[in-house]
Amino acid sequence: MSVKYRFPEGFWWGSATSAAQIEGAAAEGGKGKTIWDHWYEIEPHRFYDNVGPGTASDFYHRYREDIRLMKEIGHNSFRFSISWARLIPGGWGDVNPAAVRFYNDVIDELLACGIEPFVTLFHFDMPLELQQEGGWESRKVVDAYETYARTAFRLFGDRVKKWFTFNEPIVPVEGGYLYDFHYPNIVDFKRAARVAYHTMLAHARAVRAFRQEGIRGKVGIILNLTPSYPRSSHPADLKASRIADLFFNRSFLDPAVLGEYPRELIDLLREYGQLPEVLEGDGELLKEGKVDLLGINYYQPRRVKAKEHLPNPHAPFMPEWFFDPYEMPGRKMNPYRGWEIYEKGLYDILINLKENYGNIESYVSENGMGVRDEERFLKDGVIQDDYRIQFIRGHLIWLHRAVEEGCNVKGYHLWTFMDNWSWMNAYKNRYGLVSVDLKTQKRTPKKSAGWFRKLAQNNGFD
Repeated sequence: MSVKYRFPEGFWWGSATSAAQIEGAAAEGGKGKTIWDHWYEIEPHRFYDNVGPGTASDFYHRYREDIRLMKEIGHNSFRFSISWARLIPGGWGDVNPAAVRFYNDVIDELLACGIEPFVTLFHFDMPLELQQEGGWESRKVVDAYETYARTAFRLFGDRVKKWFTFNEPIVPVEGGYLYDFHYPNIVDFKRAARVAYHTMLAHARAVRAFRQEGIRGKVGIILNLTPSYPRSSHPADLKASRIADLFFNRSFLDPAVLGEYPRELIDLLREYGQLPEVLEGDGELLKEGKVDLLGINYYQPRRVKAKEHLPNPHAPFMPEWFFDPYEMPGRKMNPYRGWEIYEKGLYDILINLKENYGNIESYVSENGMGVRDEERFLKDGVIQDDYRIQFIRGHLIWLHRAVEEGCNVKGYHLWTFMDNWSWMNAYKNRYGLVSVDLKTQKRTPKKSAGWFRKLAQNNGFD
């Protein structure tokens, strides 16, 4: 076939997922409890259809079958996460030999199938005991994380060459400490700021440990970057978008890539009495945490405008004190998720990295489309998910343009390989190239899986 959009030699084609979302076996193999296991036990009604993380998509037992299927549909790389609570139950102390066996088997199976393992150390799943010690509010938990990271590097670093300290570190901040969609369901900006700051200190400690251990490979972080577009070029709208960008993008992007926080963000938080406590040596540590490789998760843009009304001075301090959301007329939507589809956003992120962040080596670590009730599109035993093919294609056209314009982007991972458990949403929206029957756990490739295989084989598409 003719290939109009061809990508550079060795481009990474694959998908991403996380331990809590696919492994299942939540109480098997010596695994400790995570905050998700606990929250589901105490408030199951907050999860869609009351479905918890217990079985998920049963990757723990079916990983061989799944990895072979990945190979069949064109993966040359795959990102998954290690469950801290599985590897070191309770977060501190002895390593769980059953977990070491499991992750060794997964890594070896991937390599045997010609798929490079990309490993994330933390993907939202704090061990429960560490949350009870304060979670990321506590510097003791930062110590525990460094020990965990070092352990993982020593166990698996001989074969894993791409490591990521955190996936979307802003999400536990927003979910757990601002907007009540993750445990511990706290609404308190000052505590949120401490969690965000300690997360970046933990990240820097892991990066330093990676280099001290002499691991041959690259260490990075996965950030969900959401371009903040102003409603208009009016100064008040521009300021609103700049502040939204500070809170939701630069609060993690700047320390991860540049080794320091934006001055404007520090000044803003100081003015409102929301700065976390900074200790001597923190600044030097952050400089040591600069990444080799940046993963970009992109799903939707953020559109903002100047505030319509002054914030209530008695309400909790929030980022939304400085902007209102703006719904652009005529925007294209994914109605199932309530998210705008704006493919050019991916290009804008990459150009920003090129112009303002030293054109750091990066890759698209997540991008995908969740749709409800996909059985509606079943024909001759296959889900005809043309909408997903169209979604991927639209984003890849802009990704290709960024490559042509010199952006240092090395790959594209879809969210996700197979339908997986998605936190409070459980299995409401399906994202996979492969459908999973929750009753039987049977895997069936969707139409998009065949399209993706051709994409990877041709290293591009027409």
